[in-house]
Amino acid sequence: MTTFYKDRPVSWKRLVATAAALGSLAAPIAVAALTAQAPQTGADAPAFEVASIKPNNSGDGRVMLGNQPGRFTATNVTLRLLIRNAYQLQDFQISGGPGWISSDHFDIVAKIDASVQDQIAAAGPPVPGQGPSKLQLMIRSLLAERFKLVVHTETKEQPIYALVLARSDGRLGPQLKKSETDCAALMAAARGRGPGRGMPPPGPPQPGEAIPCGIRIGMGNMAVGGAPLTQFANTLGMFTGRVVIDRTGLTGNYDFNLTWTPDQMPPRAPGTPPDQPIRANGVDIDPNGPSIFTAVQEQLGLKLDSQRGPVTMLVIDRAEHPVEN
Repeated sequence: MTTFYKDRPVSWKRLVATAAALGSLAAPIAVAALTAQAPQTGADAPAFEVASIKPNNSGDGRVMLGNQPGRFTATNVTLRLLIRNAYQLQDFQISGGPGWISSDHFDIVAKIDASVQDQIAAAGPPVPGQGPSKLQLMIRSLLAERFKLVVHTETKEQPIYALVLARSDGRLGPQLKKSETDCAALMAAARGRGPGRGMPPPGPPQPGEAIPCGIRIGMGNMAVGGAPLTQFANTLGMFTGRVVIDRTGLTGNYDFNLTWTPDQMPPRAPGTPPDQPIRANGVDIDPNGPSIFTAVQEQLGLKLDSQRGPVTMLVIDRAEHPVEN
């Protein structure tokens, strides 16, 4: 499983880097949750067997997080991004800490015990609201041991969005369809534990293609396959700057392709006529298209309703540069 977590709406360059990183997404992701859990430390805390951490000064915009059999890899990541991954939070839910946690980049390769890897694979991706996965707990242990990270949580009443049905009759939008894909079977096959054992997993979908399972995010586009709306709601927080909670009452998994015009657009390629779409990462973007709020309502039949609610904030009390190894 490979995934990317990005900040609230930022420059087009960061968004293009996000889309590039997500090109290999092949499993569901949990991008944010309303609540965070206190760090688990001590001898009983899950941990990697060994981990290598090195600074990355490449200046490359591509950022990757991945869990391959037997190891966890993070390429060109900041400590802030690792914290977001480990605690299932959006950027605006993190405060405190030295400035370098957002600017200094690192490459991490961590070894996972075979028995623990089996447990991670069997559990599947983390489900929003059900607490951290074993892999996320292992990342927390890594942060505490190598980055000397110390955090605490605070709950604040803040503006949030509730994802609700847009129509009183419950009719859904033209893009939102119930998924018929058995993602658990596909993941089992990819791990060599089900049908197709011994065969290499299929490559990632190309930009614009449907994604069978998981979430792929590009510039002005989100392709979702076999994912619950709770997961989609969490992902929307990337673009709204608020925590988003699923209150649709819809259960099960869904497939859809959501397209909107980002608030910040990349520049046109030299010589491109002004009436033509802007092409970014292999996908055409209509500069006159709907906002993400309008797109959610028109294409999915859902609505982002502004409300207030308790939001857990993670406060960084201490962080140190890791010793390179």
